[in-house]
Amino acid sequence: MRGTTLITTAAFALLASAVPACDSLTFAPGGVVVEVTDGDTVVLNDGRKVRLIGTQAPKLPLGREDFVAWPLAAEAQQALSELMLNKTVRLGFGGEEIDRHERVLAHVFVETEAGEIWAQQFMVGAGLARVYSFPDNRQCLDLLFAAEAQARVERLGIWANPYYSVRAADRPGDLLDRVGHYELVEGRVLLADRRSSRIFLNFGRFWKEDFTAVIEGPALRLFERDALDPLALEGALVRIRGWVDDRDGPRIEITHPEQIEVLATR
Repeated sequence: MRGTTLITTAAFALLASAVPACDSLTFAPGGVVVEVTDGDTVVLNDGRKVRLIGTQAPKLPLGREDFVAWPLAAEAQQALSELMLNKTVRLGFGGEEIDRHERVLAHVFVETEAGEIWAQQFMVGAGLARVYSFPDNRQCLDLLFAAEAQARVERLGIWANPYYSVRAADRPGDLLDRVGHYELVEGRVLLADRRSSRIFLNFGRFWKEDFTAVIEGPALRLFERDALDPLALEGALVRIRGWVDDRDGPRIEITHPEQIEVLATR
């Protein structure tokens, strides 16, 4: 991070007050935060573990063997602790509420002397988390994308670290080095092609070597529901976010529309 490794609660309050919080959620009482596990997970006084849905902070090992902490993971945990530890929170729900690990999936709003602060928004806005969405939890993402874009422009937190750089779609060799990682990849769609129940967004002429984004049938139904046509992305400059794998070259599977940001149509 630039300047200091800590962000005070007052600074968070100033950041949060500059941008409206999401009001399209279903709200419920939360409790008091008694533990901050990492930069996107907290524990409440009733024992519930809450995952800050819509964000991904740098990861800590948390007991996993041979897991190397991501850069700025400790700083993200510390900043979230400054904001939330021993504070009362309320929870906002906009999709699935419990995951397979029995964690509560919620947007978290913290009571502070400066007013209520939306935890996800200021962690992303401070450059201590990325937007990380799911097909069954898509509320409030527009505001989080705006906060992330501003943090990236200002090179705050993770955006000043090469580990989190936005990758170039026309450099497949570099992307193969990031297999198994969550990445943001920018490039122009050379060809948008439907084959049976899936659509391929090809970013190079050699589809077995170049980067590809793949949209499977279940995801296509979400695109159709939102009146979006992925085939119209041919020629567009886009930013893709997701986990990189290696199947006929580096690729990312698209499970919902928010994984694709259109930067320019031509």
